[in-house]
Amino acid sequence: MKRDNLVRLTRFKVNEKRFQAEQLEMMMADFERMADELDAQIASEEKKAGITDTAHFAYPTFAKAARARRDNLMNSVKDLRVQINAARIALEEAEAELQNAEKLEQRDGLRDEAEERRASA
Repeated sequence: MKRDNLVRLTRFKVNEKRFQAEQLEMMMADFERMADELDAQIASEEKKAGITDTAHFAYPTFAKAARARRDNLMNSVKDLRVQINAARIALEEAEAELQNAEKLEQRDGLRDEAEERRASA
C-alpha cells in the first residue's frame, strides 16, 4: 500500500509540473502576442507622424511608450523561456521518478503474488 501512495504522489507531482510548464508557455505566447500588437501600433503611429527616428524631437510620445512596453514584454518573454526550460527539466525528472515508483509497485505486486501462490500451495 505504501508504494501505491508513492505512485499517486508522484503522479500528482508530474501533473503539477506539467500544469506549471503549460501555464508558463501560455503566458509567453500571450506576451509575444501583446508585443506584436504593440509593434503594429508603433508602426501605425510612426506612419501617421511620418517620423521613424526615435531620437527625433517630434517622435510620437505614444510610440515611445509603446516601444518601452514592448521591450519590457520581450524581456519578460526571455525570462519566461528560462523558466520554461527549468520547468521542462523538472517535469522530466518527475516523470522519471514516476516510472521508478511504478516499477517498484509492479515488482512488489509480483512478489506479493508469488508469496500468495507459495502460501496456497
